[in-house]
Amino acid sequence: MNISILGGGSWGTAIARLLSNKGHDVKFYIRNQLIVDDLNENLENSKYLPDVKFNKIFATTNINNAVKDTDIIVLAVPTNAVRGILTTISGNINEKQILVNLAKGIEVETLDRVSEISKEILPNNPFAVLSGPSHAEEVGKDIPTAVTVSSEDAEISKIVQDAFSTSHFRVYTNTDLIGVEIGGALKNIIALAAGMSDGLGYGDNTKAALMTRGIYEMSKLGISLGANAQTFNGLAGFGDLIVTCTSMHSRNRRAGILIGQGLSSEEAAIEIGQVVEGVKTTKSAYELSKAHNVSMPITEKLYAVLYKGEDPRRAVIDLMTRQNKEEIEQIFFE
Repeated sequence: MNISILGGGSWGTAIARLLSNKGHDVKFYIRNQLIVDDLNENLENSKYLPDVKFNKIFATTNINNAVKDTDIIVLAVPTNAVRGILTTISGNINEKQILVNLAKGIEVETLDRVSEISKEILPNNPFAVLSGPSHAEEVGKDIPTAVTVSSEDAEISKIVQDAFSTSHFRVYTNTDLIGVEIGGALKNIIALAAGMSDGLGYGDNTKAALMTRGIYEMSKLGISLGANAQTFNGLAGFGDLIVTCTSMHSRNRRAGILIGQGLSSEEAAIEIGQVVEGVKTTKSAYELSKAHNVSMPITEKLYAVLYKGEDPRRAVIDLMTRQNKEEIEQIFFE
């Protein structure tokens, strides 16, 4: 197939390599000319994914050239850049081209998921989202990985599944687009909190509690938006949550560690050197929880730390001393 990759960060690079090395004809759009030159001359993105080689690749700074005459357009930019990218290409693509989103977040200004942004700007283009526990550093080294793809059209999911599947990259399908998008976005919030726990010097007990109650929060908001609760027990839910909360490959966990050690979220993002999706998603999820009257105490406290300057240790004490309650709420039985 002819495939475009838009966005030259670590994850976009890993997917571009996977698809190119599988034999697809890949055109890789990146704004930075130095990275484009590095890829075309050295078959490597040494800035964002060093020591990971392509067999072949064509990189370009011309986005219109990148999307022309391709079957699939992969969106590998941060959530807050998706609207601008889709607007830019809207006059240069046809309605048969499939959009595949890799970003995991919720737009802050509108509280839209990426599928909703796509439907607004390119309503007639098929859309799918790829999500799950998949660090770029490991996918780039062909370490066995399993992910899920979701679309409102099952046939589109199958096309993407076949296009992306390799002997080391297993792709499942899931019909729950809302749940897959919400799981991918909200796990970054819990990973930030887990990182902060590490930065504060807390242990495995604390992280286990955060992850378990975190997946519960994710499920509650997802269900209120129309998601299937079972999605959060799968790759886009608990699977992605586990890898993001426990690995040092995780930008969100690393940023959380730095915040727990006393840095601001801005300072932590500079230290990480790439977009930390969980920071903005915390604000989006907090506002969504209020709009849908869903109690999300971990998200609320992380929002207070990131946006109101609350001390992380105070936030932990507040979470631990909340009113006693049942573990499983009625929402899961309705």
